[in-house]
Amino acid sequence: MRITTFGDLILDVIVHLDGPLVVDDDRPAETLVGAGGQAANTAAWAAAVGGHARFVGKRGADPAGELAAGELRRHGVDVCGPIAGRNGVVVSIAATGERSMASDRGSAPDLAPGELEAAWFDCDVLHISGYALAREPIASAARRAAGLARELDARVTIDLSAWTLIDDDFRDRVRALAPDLVFANKAEYETFGDLSTEWIVKRGPGGVVVAGHAYPAMPTDVVDTTGAGDAFAAGYLVGGVTTGLQTAARCCAKLGAMP
Repeated sequence: MRITTFGDLILDVIVHLDGPLVVDDDRPAETLVGAGGQAANTAAWAAAVGGHARFVGKRGADPAGELAAGELRRHGVDVCGPIAGRNGVVVSIAATGERSMASDRGSAPDLAPGELEAAWFDCDVLHISGYALAREPIASAARRAAGLARELDARVTIDLSAWTLIDDDFRDRVRALAPDLVFANKAEYETFGDLSTEWIVKRGPGGVVVAGHAYPAMPTDVVDTTGAGDAFAAGYLVGGVTTGLQTAARCCAKLGAMP
């Protein structure tokens, strides 16, 4: 299975705490710095479960961009797209199995349609991060990417990414892409509204709903939930529901969003 993902490659800074942050005081932490971003995470997990994975996006011409791209390549992913400006950085605070994030996307949203190459979209599935539909010009680039992929008989899938992204412009952009499959959590699904497509609703520890059928999550010792939804999407696209759930469980059992 050949998967191309479209969106952001950022530098992920994961901070794992044993308890909540303490205002005006110190809290011991375990930290991890590496590649991240929804599209990059999905590509890395797709490669980890046996798919051929390619990432497409704009990344920074700075040390953060070099570090993130190098790690993604080490996971077996082809990294494609222009290099300019500064790379995005996301700080994720993980405590007691939950997470909060502070996001800076850097130059990623500046990706323009004219910067894409058709060969990048020779794949079986093009998977688009919802973050790529939140701003221009990357949203227009996503439309062109979908058109190029469909010219080569690829399916187009979308992850809605965050319910806070969903407004009328976002809905219009998703509908214009006419995705074959949409991944969403419960809040995203309910916020989006009507869309004629196949839905997969992710329910965290409650598992997933696929074609109206509920599948329980795989048991695991949760360390960090960062990237679990991306891991599920990758596993599902490569091998179906069981592979998706197994991959999400693997992700939750370790620190960080990458394999």
